[in-house]
This record gives sequence, structure tokens and C-alpha cells, in this order.
Amino acid sequence: MRWRHPPAGLGNVSHVADLTSASIDIAASPAEIMAVIADFERYPEWVDAMKSAEVLTRSGAKAKTVRMVLDHSLVKDDYVLAYEWQPSRVSWKLVEGTLLKAMDGSYTLRANGAKTTVTYQLTVDVNMPMIGLFKRKAEKTIIDGALKNLKKRVEG
Repeated sequence: MRWRHPPAGLGNVSHVADLTSASIDIAASPAEIMAVIADFERYPEWVDAMKSAEVLTRSGAKAKTVRMVLDHSLVKDDYVLAYEWQPSRVSWKLVEGTLLKAMDGSYTLRANGAKTTVTYQLTVDVNMPMIGLFKRKAEKTIIDGALKNLKKRVEG
């Protein structure tokens, strides 16, 4: 796992304008990976702490809005994300949440020979006072788990 631009004293966390980012190589095509990312109903099978995911609206075959219930040690909420799809990128923004006031991010896929480099960017903000370091820890924990579990799910 590669973390971009680690700040002094914080190890492998990249923090630029409230954004945390990391990348991982997965032995699969971008299309295979995007198919797993788009299969929201199966997220509870491989996304840590994801209790449920329900597609609320679609645009063609792609989910447009998804309700998710997350029960993570750092973030617990029932929230709705709105998705935008491009051939090698999917991004999302928080539409509604109880604890969350931001859960905006993206997966960007770049073919790299027989592998694909997947970059996950995430910004999380909550409706309660939280020290920036703890917000970054929550983002890093979510990204780390998501990328490792995506790799495991795609590669088998």
C-alpha cells in the first residue's frame, strides 16, 4: 500500500486540504475491479463494518444513490451517498447522514500492465467536535481496510 505525501510525524498518512489518499496494485483489469466496486449489495460481505448497502436509485445499470449503514469503531452512521461514474473513476458525495456531515471520495483505476493501480481518496467530517488527527486516523483506517479488502475480494 502506498500513501502519498506523508506529513512530518504522521507516518504514511497523506493529508492535503482535508483529503486522505492511498493506492494499491490489484492483479485484475480495471473493468473487473469496477464491477466489484459497483456491486453495492455485496459490500457487507467484504467491507469491514458495513452492515448494509441498498441501492436507492439508478442511472441505467449504475447506482446513483446508495444507503449504507456503517458500524465502525471510529464512525457509526446510516447515510446516503450520491455516485458519479466514469470509465476509470467513481466518485461519491454525502447526501444525508446523522453523524457524518461529509463522506466524499473516489476510486481511480489506472491499468498498469497485468495489474491495476487503485487510488482511494476520502474526506470524512462529522457533526461533533473531533481533533483533525482523529479525523485523519478515521480516514486512513477506512481507506486501508477498503483497499486491502477490495484487493482480497477481486483477487480471490
